[in-house]
Amino acid sequence: MSNPLNLTIPEGLPFIDYDREFDFPVADVFRAHKDPDLVIQWLGPRGMKMEINHLDFRTGGSYSYLHTGPDGVAYKFSGVYHTVRENEFAIQTFEFGGYPDVVSLEFLTFEDLGNGRSRVRGHSVYPTQEARDGMAQSGMEGGMSEGYERLDELLSGAKV
Repeated sequence: MSNPLNLTIPEGLPFIDYDREFDFPVADVFRAHKDPDLVIQWLGPRGMKMEINHLDFRTGGSYSYLHTGPDGVAYKFSGVYHTVRENEFAIQTFEFGGYPDVVSLEFLTFEDLGNGRSRVRGHSVYPTQEARDGMAQSGMEGGMSEGYERLDELLSGAKV
């Protein structure tokens, strides 16, 4: 059984916070966020095809990818990695192509819980309350939950 995604959307604030525990070492979870060959296997909801234009998960790097649904509609995402500390922390921007010029700032913390377990914590800051509300209502919770379930499967060696 996978661990639940805990999502917090505070009333009246342009933030979204989340955390998710993994029954895998922090180095494995971090590598799955860093390695494009692994990211393509888990990021996003089931049923979406992912194409990575580029993914350079390092301080000063950037990313751009597409998710395409079964209906053929493509969704573009891009951003810049401002700070990346191996197995510890990342600060990045996130922009959805459907809402250009609405960029969120995301803080990811990778925590070693001991005994081969880890936790990812995220804090996303949006430029407006309206932008935050739009993201919260976009289906992000389901997409994140499915993506992290897929990450569990990948790290356990199951074919994704």
